[in-house]
Amino acid sequence: MAIGVAQAFDRAAARYEAYAPVQRRVAGMLADRIVSQPLPPAPRVLELGCGTGFLGQALLDWLVPGDYLMTDLAPAMVRQAEQHFAGRAGIHFATMDAAAPPDGARYDLICSSLAFQWLPDLASAVRRLRGLLRPGGRLMFTTLASGSFGEWIAAHGGHPAGTPAYPEPEALRSMGLAVTLNTIVERHGSARAFLRAVKAIGAGTPRPGHRPLNPATLRTVMARFEDNGAVARYVVATCSAEADA
Repeated sequence: MAIGVAQAFDRAAARYEAYAPVQRRVAGMLADRIVSQPLPPAPRVLELGCGTGFLGQALLDWLVPGDYLMTDLAPAMVRQAEQHFAGRAGIHFATMDAAAPPDGARYDLICSSLAFQWLPDLASAVRRLRGLLRPGGRLMFTTLASGSFGEWIAAHGGHPAGTPAYPEPEALRSMGLAVTLNTIVERHGSARAFLRAVKAIGAGTPRPGHRPLNPATLRTVMARFEDNGAVARYVVATCSAEADA
């Protein structure tokens, strides 16, 4: 995962939860899916991109892990998560790149909520993570998919947007993943409020090679966005795979 992405989330850690209702909602959706799976008693769990702990908070109401390793690339996010779970038995924390988790340990569940869209090579990461599963183990994660922030992209009127290139559902399925899609719509009071919220959660890092718009063009884009309701659309892909045979 890019260093710039990690730094952005590190800076956002203290205010992340105040600006992340969609991220909390998606974590709850993923937790519901996870607890419906036939996991063994006291599973060994690796969470990647834990942020401040939304997924862990939702999961641990239902799941009693034998060992839960909660990780994020941004050290400040890990510290926030540690505060939420202080004194809770069986939970450990580490700074870790989701694209390159260490080999050796094996897990019954590897999970992540709205972090994998930042991985530079998702297909390679999926192959590596499936190799870290115990027999019968599961990889389960959510990622933003193509169509996310479509209104913001359309407001650019042909000018390049800095929005990352989110994966197509068929590309996810070609990785051997079962995929379901949900769309969440978030309305903002203005384009400025939308951009502020994106920056506040650390998600403002543009796609590689993007050149910022000049101020006049950006004002035009913001006006178009507001004229169309200042809507932020999240197309959420919930993905799952079992351990390699």
